[in-house]
Amino acid sequence: MAQIVDVNGNPIERRALSEQQTAQLAWLQYSYEEHPARGLNPHRLARILEDAERGHLIAQSDLFTDMEEKDPHIFAEMSKRKRVLLTLDWDVVPPRNANAAEKKLAAQVREWIDDLPGFEDVMLDGMDAIGHGFSAQEISWQRLGSLWMPKTIEHRPQRWFMNPWHNRNEIRLRGVDVDGTPLWPFGWLVHRHKAKSGYIARGGLHRVLAWPYLFKNMGVKDLAEFLHIYGLPLRLGKYPNGSTDEEKRTLLQAVASIGHNAAGIIPDEMKIEFQEAAKGTDAVHLSLINYMERSQSKAILGGTLTSQADGKSSTHALGNVHNEVRHDLMVSDARQLAATITGGLIWPMLALNVANADPRRLPQFKFETREPEDLKIFSEALPKLVGMGLPITVDWAREKLSIPAAKDGDTLLSIPNPIMALPPEFRPPAEKRPAAPGAPIAGTRMTYKTVLTNDRGEVIYPDQHALDETALPADAIAAGIDKLLAPVVAAIRAGETPDDAIEALLSAQPDMSDDQVAELLARALFVADIWGRLHGGG
Repeated sequence: MAQIVDVNGNPIERRALSEQQTAQLAWLQYSYEEHPARGLNPHRLARILEDAERGHLIAQSDLFTDMEEKDPHIFAEMSKRKRVLLTLDWDVVPPRNANAAEKKLAAQVREWIDDLPGFEDVMLDGMDAIGHGFSAQEISWQRLGSLWMPKTIEHRPQRWFMNPWHNRNEIRLRGVDVDGTPLWPFGWLVHRHKAKSGYIARGGLHRVLAWPYLFKNMGVKDLAEFLHIYGLPLRLGKYPNGSTDEEKRTLLQAVASIGHNAAGIIPDEMKIEFQEAAKGTDAVHLSLINYMERSQSKAILGGTLTSQADGKSSTHALGNVHNEVRHDLMVSDARQLAATITGGLIWPMLALNVANADPRRLPQFKFETREPEDLKIFSEALPKLVGMGLPITVDWAREKLSIPAAKDGDTLLSIPNPIMALPPEFRPPAEKRPAAPGAPIAGTRMTYKTVLTNDRGEVIYPDQHALDETALPADAIAAGIDKLLAPVVAAIRAGETPDDAIEALLSAQPDMSDDQVAELLARALFVADIWGRLHGGG
């Protein structure tokens, strides 16, 4: 049997099809987090980041996990960044200039991925690489008939891995060897995410967020201490001269405990007074916290207005600009994850199940990140541009509008036949279809129908013609209009300007009697309504 290799040409470890690599390193399961965020200070943070640069990722990975767990703002912003990909449509497309076999293979791979259990969780776990720089998921394979398919794809903590000193871009399992254990080909789906340029230990976004997290954490501690000191009234105990040390200790204990217990006993000669709380402001501490949170939002989402509004710079236009930046980040994240799924998941399935699979002609996993253009604008512009002679391809229009090509058997939208909107008696006769071979030929006699036309030669419906012929009494209409226009006529006869005539009409309007015209209009509307009720269903 020929040797199967991964997308980089490395021969696969056959044991990867029957067992997980971490099963041989069971001690990793008992390697618990150290929570370096406790008591974090600038010196300790710098030491953690430097150790990661030397390949020791444990403390940095634990710190990054603590940051998302302890800082709600980081968690919320990172959750937006990760989960937005779950809202995108995706597809498996054939390579460029694909033949029929490659198109069929792409459709087959799409079905395989659709059948994978928890594929959305796989994508979400893969996006954990945004913060850490990488995300490793272990694949467990199973045999389904004649096919090798992933049974489970499980996320593994970043603290299980390391970088060898001779290659800081390689990810290895921590093992007995000081350089770690290489990952088995086809046993892992490893997503390396470039939030910024640099080798793996420095490529994660949490490296940028670590310092704002530290300073914000210090600001929160200062704010808590401020509230503890300035938010409570001062409790002052007074003892008489000559009190013994025992009596003083009793008074001090009572003063210290009364703030929490709201009860205590002291000798009658002693007093406890509550002084007004000290004056102070929390603005300095809150400004530091807000500044750090805005810095975190900028690093994660490219702006602040998609996260929070300050009431000053939060305009609609600026918010749209920030949302466009966020969309650019989404496109970058989607392309990186799609490349990982293509090389780390689609290729293993093809290599194990398809003979002579070519890694250079792989079906490509792609997210739909294009924003469809405005249909109204295109529907108005395209006919004009085509009418001017501009050559426009159908594929280009489909791509811009995100309208997929119809497949055989699909139900298509259609425009109703305008002729069917006419009453049956005015519809032209249907075109004769060719008779079947051997069938008698029907007569070719033509028939004609009389239609109604108005004075402009337009075809009209009978009910419309009847309404047009129904005339209101001209004398009554003229009398009503004369009363309405009397001020205008009088002003013109007096030699007033047209503007003065209009002013006269407006001035006289409150005193006008328009009852006659209103009655005529009401009668006309009544006649039209009755006619429609009688003939509308004909």
